[in-house]
Amino acid sequence: MADGSQLMAAQLAYDNEKKSAGPMWLLWLFTGALGGHRFYLGDTGYALGLLFTLGGFGFWALIDAFLINGRLKRVNSQKQQEIFGRYQITPPHAPVNTQS
Repeated sequence: MADGSQLMAAQLAYDNEKKSAGPMWLLWLFTGALGGHRFYLGDTGYALGLLFTLGGFGFWALIDAFLINGRLKRVNSQKQQEIFGRYQITPPHAPVNTQS
């Protein structure tokens, strides 16, 4: 069981590293066809594909407007698992595995 200081340190580390929706949406708005929002989320391969095709000629950049919120949640969830794992504690919102 983690003590309060470990939990606080893990939460602070997560808060410093998690991605935010505001900058992501601004990047999509102004650089969506160039993949700026995907570079921000760490999806380098996808972002390069958008960059070299100018957002799939605008088509994939537009479709991405419906996909990036879900991707943001997955990126932040993975980051939270990674950071809290370093401290060997379960994240506050992570499901507990009860199966053996």
